[in-house]
Amino acid sequence: MATLMVQGTTSDAGKSTVVAGLCRLLARDGLSVAPFKPQNMALNSAVTVDGGEIGRSQALQAQACFLPPHTDMNPVLLKPNSDIGAQVIVHGRALSNMDADRYHAYKREAMAAVQLSHRRLGERYRLIVAEGAGSPAEINLRDNDIANMGFAEAVDCPVILVADIDKGGVFAQLVGTLALLSDSERQRVEGVVINRFRGDLALLQPGLDWLEQKTGKPVLGVLPYLHGLYLDAEDALTHSARKPGAKMRVAVPVFSRISNHTDVDSLRLNPDVELCWVLPGEPLPACDWVILPGTKNVRRDLNLLRDSGWDNDLKRHLRYGGKVLGLCGGYQMLGQRIADPEGVEGLPGESRGLGLLDIDTCLRAEKALHNVEGRLSLDGESVPFKGYEIHCGETTGTALEKPLLTFSSGHTDSSGRADGAISEDGQIIGTYVHGILDQPEVQGLLLGWAGLTSSPGVSITEQREASLNRLADTLATHMDACWLQRWRAKATPMSTNELVRAP
Repeated sequence: MATLMVQGTTSDAGKSTVVAGLCRLLARDGLSVAPFKPQNMALNSAVTVDGGEIGRSQALQAQACFLPPHTDMNPVLLKPNSDIGAQVIVHGRALSNMDADRYHAYKREAMAAVQLSHRRLGERYRLIVAEGAGSPAEINLRDNDIANMGFAEAVDCPVILVADIDKGGVFAQLVGTLALLSDSERQRVEGVVINRFRGDLALLQPGLDWLEQKTGKPVLGVLPYLHGLYLDAEDALTHSARKPGAKMRVAVPVFSRISNHTDVDSLRLNPDVELCWVLPGEPLPACDWVILPGTKNVRRDLNLLRDSGWDNDLKRHLRYGGKVLGLCGGYQMLGQRIADPEGVEGLPGESRGLGLLDIDTCLRAEKALHNVEGRLSLDGESVPFKGYEIHCGETTGTALEKPLLTFSSGHTDSSGRADGAISEDGQIIGTYVHGILDQPEVQGLLLGWAGLTSSPGVSITEQREASLNRLADTLATHMDACWLQRWRAKATPMSTNELVRAP
């Protein structure tokens, strides 16, 4: 087993993208490769084949390897629920909420969990492509580091360093980062990659020559800016864009702890839909459909919703015949009451909901983590769906007598149960299940419910696959061929009994 680690000079430098591209490039040649991120801080997550929770970017990277996502691919996940604290998830299971000091003290145990997962992956796959977090030059986080060079030194693996030229200052990023590393850390950097370049490469070449001479590190690749590339976001929101030819407008309020906002990516990519993020303090615009997304702190973001005046905007939207969908935390907000007696998401207490659905929610420490499938039924139509549950809420109430989803009988952890609710007037729906809009049939039905009957849905799966292959082709063209060949040799072909590919 060999390990290569991809680190970045900054957050959003392109680490996740480079890892996904390398994984697809090697995996589609039949080589044995798996992704790994020791520690991830993100509010977009996914449910694994072994019933745990990992960062969404690692689930995408697993798909790049044609593998089902597994908790060993991201052994430590931090989900912020305040500015100074986060829920700590280890090997897919929520451990507790910790502030920064408590988590720092816990890092030795976290490193043990990281190394255990790394060893287990190494027993199954020939090459591990690991992703760092943030930057290795964050001096205040160097002590007991498990996310970047601390991990690389512990397992003695080489590193490549990625920098984003689109933001400017790329040479300062790379030289400064290397200067702040220790001698042993700097020695394990094999080379650098410049990401998101647009322009004439000949004009950049003098800078590349200077960089190699200054640092002694080869430039392993200059990757072009790939317009229209779709890969699930780890956390950052994609900028809203006006679509003059759009037939429908969908508004999504941006909560302070918004989670799994990838739920609406298929709408954002639909040419007939203009999706607009609404920032705190801004009014909800005139639109056909409002989607209340998930959140890691539902009661705090319910207060944000009211402080922004969105509760009154929703009432006006409904009076004019608009439609509302609540997803997970957004679904809980639609009810009468949200109680958190155990302090799962913050201080114990209870909050009054929006009162738009006759449901009550009580938050519990035990988190529901399930991959589910079944049928979605609305306005006399029914279509199949697939999705996943990640929630701490237990919801009851008379509105559940008219469910939105029915899970397949006999499916793991489902047993024919129902989920979600439809209001009596049919204007408001809600569900705990993430990812339902990823399927074109569901997207088409819900667009029709919201008033757009002529638009086919967008397949996120097809978009992901096309983007992963495009990314792999880009790396094959623009990365150093000899360097790539050396890592191909380390991966070696998969044996027939070594792993099972995802369907």
